[in-house]
Amino acid sequence: MTRKDFAVITATALLLAGCANYDKRLTSRATSYLGTDGSVISRSAESTLADRNSYWDGDGVQGQAAIIIDLSDQKASFYKGSKLVGVSAISSGREGFGTPTGSYKITQKNPNHVSNLYGDYVNPQGDVLVKNVSKVKDPVPAGGSFAGSPMPYFMRLGRTAVGMHQGFLPGVPDSHGCIRMPERMVKIFFENAPPGTPVSIVN
Repeated sequence: MTRKDFAVITATALLLAGCANYDKRLTSRATSYLGTDGSVISRSAESTLADRNSYWDGDGVQGQAAIIIDLSDQKASFYKGSKLVGVSAISSGREGFGTPTGSYKITQKNPNHVSNLYGDYVNPQGDVLVKNVSKVKDPVPAGGSFAGSPMPYFMRLGRTAVGMHQGFLPGVPDSHGCIRMPERMVKIFFENAPPGTPVSIVN
């Protein structure tokens, strides 16, 4: 394998798993976040924040599904035909890992998607040996194997490594490029957006 081939493989792996949580601070309940309104947000307040900024009124409504993701407002809007039927709070890519704007279609849906780069090293019984590792950078301990971080209800956008999936919403852009959504809303979007659904990402 040439150095160029290795660089391409490494870059591809980074892109495919770039939105997983690998930093302990991102998953610690002791971490607080500064919200867009200047308030301090803890993980325990996450569901309240997400629910306050999310709703669904699309059951029984007919029309082709379409999603618009507004990075400035940190919201995803779900349309059936020309009717707005739902809005979800999101957390998009943070500085240095921005979510790409553009027009896409959902090309893959996987309710049990996992990262192929970031996660934990576990023993054969499934006990965690080392948490929050990078498969590329961190050596595997004796008797350990890699278990990727879960990204439930993953909906891939086009041919990119970016998708919508369940994840932590601190009230500000926080991911490595993917669009995180609260569990309640991502399940609804997942159920109502078939493959081929157009998704527009705007600033």
